[in-house]
Amino acid sequence: MLKDPIKEKRIFTFRAILAMFFIIVLAVVLVSRVYYLQVVDYDHYTTLSDKNRMQLQSVAPTRGLIYDRNGVLLADNQPVFSVSIVKERVESLDQTIAQIGSIIELSEEQIKNFDKRLKNRRKPYEPVPLKSKLTEEEIAKLSVQRHLLPGVEVEAELVRHYPHGEMMAHMLGYVGRINIKELKRVDATNYSATNYIGKLGIEKFYEDVLHGRVGHQTVETNARGRVLRVLDQQPSVPGRDITLSIDVRLQQVAIDAMQGQRGAVVAIEPSTGGILALVSTPSFDPNLFVTGIDHKSYAALRDSLDIPLFNRALKGQYPPGSTIKPIIGLAGLDTATVNRQTKIRDPGWYQLKNDKRFYRDWKKYGHGIVDLYDSIVQSCDTFFYSMAFKLGVDQMELYLDKFGIGSRTAVDIDEDRKGILPSRAWKRGTKGLPWFPGDSLNMGIGQGFMLATPLQLATATAVLANRGRWHRPHLALKISEGTNPDEQIEIPRMHENDPPDVMLNNPDDWDYILGSMEDVMHGKKGTARGSARNAPYRMAGKTGTAQVVGIKQGEEYDAEALAERHRDHALFVGFAPVTAPRIAVAVIVENGGGGSRAAAPVARKVFDAWVLGFPEQEQEERAASDATLDLAPAHERLEPQLVSSESLHNHG
Repeated sequence: MLKDPIKEKRIFTFRAILAMFFIIVLAVVLVSRVYYLQVVDYDHYTTLSDKNRMQLQSVAPTRGLIYDRNGVLLADNQPVFSVSIVKERVESLDQTIAQIGSIIELSEEQIKNFDKRLKNRRKPYEPVPLKSKLTEEEIAKLSVQRHLLPGVEVEAELVRHYPHGEMMAHMLGYVGRINIKELKRVDATNYSATNYIGKLGIEKFYEDVLHGRVGHQTVETNARGRVLRVLDQQPSVPGRDITLSIDVRLQQVAIDAMQGQRGAVVAIEPSTGGILALVSTPSFDPNLFVTGIDHKSYAALRDSLDIPLFNRALKGQYPPGSTIKPIIGLAGLDTATVNRQTKIRDPGWYQLKNDKRFYRDWKKYGHGIVDLYDSIVQSCDTFFYSMAFKLGVDQMELYLDKFGIGSRTAVDIDEDRKGILPSRAWKRGTKGLPWFPGDSLNMGIGQGFMLATPLQLATATAVLANRGRWHRPHLALKISEGTNPDEQIEIPRMHENDPPDVMLNNPDDWDYILGSMEDVMHGKKGTARGSARNAPYRMAGKTGTAQVVGIKQGEEYDAEALAERHRDHALFVGFAPVTAPRIAVAVIVENGGGGSRAAAPVARKVFDAWVLGFPEQEQEERAASDATLDLAPAHERLEPQLVSSESLHNHG
């Protein structure tokens, strides 16, 4: 077939003209669009560009510090490096995580926690931590590879640190990563840059005081989102520091005195209500929870038979046993149910009329002829059975309530339990049964349905030491004012809402009851006389034993025949010195047996430390004294200086 050059030229010319037309049309559209963007809508897109280049960021406030009464730091903030990912700035999240995992070690649990935090993040472009507490080696490795990891940030943040670890865990509590539920109950704006919030204890109760106020800053960023410079800044307001009534030295003495046994010690300053020591053993390290505890460590704490996560001092509910006998004794005197001349013969048991059951005394053959005073000193159950039957549940409930049993009275503690102060209405409502006389007998010796926390027992003992004067227990002593930690303000008087003071018809009854508690420690027949031996000051107390398992009629309690966790709890309450008391203590040793053997010695060590001084304090005073000694003969310098117990007693 022959070619037609003229026809081909005509077709080529047509196509060229058509192509040129489309090029011109597209050029006109492009120029029009550029004109629209650069001229017509210039202001709008300039604003969008600035927003992409400049960002408003929240600045987290520095959390307030916590100190003990002597200025010892209990809760600090320490810088910790973390690697975080901004999801919007990475092409492939899985690939980025794998790339980081090839540089530093990542566990499956850390990746799972990252996925969980990513789902719960509060806003786009928010860095989500993948791994915290990076080592210097890990920081260096990531820094070298930084240019290959867009959207990955290695930054330092201040993280809570508890220098004393387990010692203060149950009292301070801890902070942890904030969750969605917690964000709903706080000001979300004020927490826009905060990753941590108080979870338990003082950290939770005083969260508003410790947290501070969020700040803001306008920053210029590059295409990768990295901050180039700060353009404007509104500083955050640091949280306020808190000084607690706790004394670290006394806390350590109480822990050492417990010798690893399960239990609790609570010490209160009667004149103020300030809590001097709050111990629950065993304990745990709160630092594990701050940035997130691993599953294995948490499982070990959760599944331990000794339940170290359980705060026995505030949540442990135990039968108070004989520790409440001084209060029941006051009730008997104040209602004229008994008087100081009332005596009974104790054969070792008590029996209700028309009842075959024997209510046993702890002493098999009884205490002989005893009055109320003797019955407190020797902890005679039979006398209290008789008195409780005459008093009745209504009067016992009334007087125990006056001392805080069955109530939550602490000012700045919201995790304590109420315990159980039984009554007719309580038994009818919970058991569906009427109140029986036998219930009153058990209640009279702190058994049966009654349960109390160590904090309640310490509070009731402080009220006894104050002769009825109430001061609600509290932990906080002072709060720093503003940004100057040296400017301390007293917390507004906590005692405005104190329960009414306990008033007796005959104020001399205080002397009678407190005198019997003094003889518990110093009398010839006192149940805790061994723990007060050679003390250079006078102390008062009451031992107690709480049954864990029931004993059948006719059987005797044999601790050796029982499993360790089925043995009786040992309790003790007391205060010292007797004149002008400076400390009131409650001790419980779980499954420790008798209170005089296991709990009272713990209290004695706490008393000694607070009344006589701590070991390091004694060493300092001794060193100062030695420095002033002249060159007297050796026998004169070494001769001990005798001090009368009376002078020490008055000094305390």
